[in-house]
Amino acid sequence: MSVALREAPLALYVHLPWCVRKCPYCDFVSHAVPSAGVPHQAYVDALLDDLELAAADCAGREIVSVFFGGGTPSLFAPGAIGRVLRHAGEVLALAPGAEVTLEANPGAVERGRFADYAAAGVNRVSLGAQSFDDRSLELLGRVHASREIDAAVADLRAAGIANFNLDLMYGLPRQTLDGAVRDLERAIDLEPTHISHYQLTLEPGTRFARHPPPLPDDDTCYAMHTACHGRLEGAGYARYEVSAYARPSQQCAHNLNYWRYGDYLGIGAGAHGKVTLAAAGRIVRTVRARHPAAYLSAGTAAGRVVEVRDVVAGDRPFEFCLNALRLLEGFDAGTFECRTGLPVSVLGRPLAVASERGLIAVRPGGGWMPTALGSRFLNDLQTLFLPD
Repeated sequence: MSVALREAPLALYVHLPWCVRKCPYCDFVSHAVPSAGVPHQAYVDALLDDLELAAADCAGREIVSVFFGGGTPSLFAPGAIGRVLRHAGEVLALAPGAEVTLEANPGAVERGRFADYAAAGVNRVSLGAQSFDDRSLELLGRVHASREIDAAVADLRAAGIANFNLDLMYGLPRQTLDGAVRDLERAIDLEPTHISHYQLTLEPGTRFARHPPPLPDDDTCYAMHTACHGRLEGAGYARYEVSAYARPSQQCAHNLNYWRYGDYLGIGAGAHGKVTLAAAGRIVRTVRARHPAAYLSAGTAAGRVVEVRDVVAGDRPFEFCLNALRLLEGFDAGTFECRTGLPVSVLGRPLAVASERGLIAVRPGGGWMPTALGSRFLNDLQTLFLPD
């Protein structure tokens, strides 16, 4: 059976890799601000060149969302963010009403600056709160105190940015069940449109992995998740992804596109991209130079690209399901086929095994969705779709 590969919605991810200091749990591409300071002008110039190269294969397509991630993007001035957005609209086009998210650290935003970010085109902010307990914030290496979260939210509202996310972790060093619930209730009190609620994990290569702090055991962490999930739902936040909760119609459009196996241009040091070239039957992944010094020292935009590879047909089912099964909505046959160019019949065996194990179910109206058990043991579900 022949299935046509089709273009997916296109997003833009912009990586700004510097932080005031590196957190001990973080495995993202991020670096402490160098002694000479952040090279703002040079880096934005490089981003604009990078964007032109990334957009070359996407002529005529609209950008449906933009996400400035890091690092701490709020270390960059609103004018720098505006330059990138204007250039994106020139080399491609920003869809009307496109979601434009800026990650921000509550301790790294000058008072009143959110109004300038809004004027530059930012209409959504993701605040890295992580906890409202000052001792926990200190143990996590954060540069802000809980009072600065409250102040940042007040600034957001004063700037007219009502759509904002709070990142919140649980399973923190020495955290109790009551402490995790208190953290969440503080977050809910601030009435964000979106809450990302996820467990602290010890990622390889991080300081916490080398020197593990005393963390709650698995049973306590599951009790934290269960108790907090109930409170989130009771406060009107619906879980739509493994660690994401939102008010009605306030899901993160950028992340939804990612989890639905959409396309995204990735620019900046360490950024990854994925673009569907439907006419050629190709899905192409790219990676930029990881270290900012290497990214900036490249003589050309092409020199910043350290990897270009085709996603072969045999890898597409796993890639698709690795993302789509994070969503509680799951996926349908039509989306799988147009995003991968493969008949849904290639999923027959793993879907059958997952169903037998109670990890996946047929959803109303057709398609498949993870069960509660499947979401809890997501890694076990996803690995069923690995290529033989």
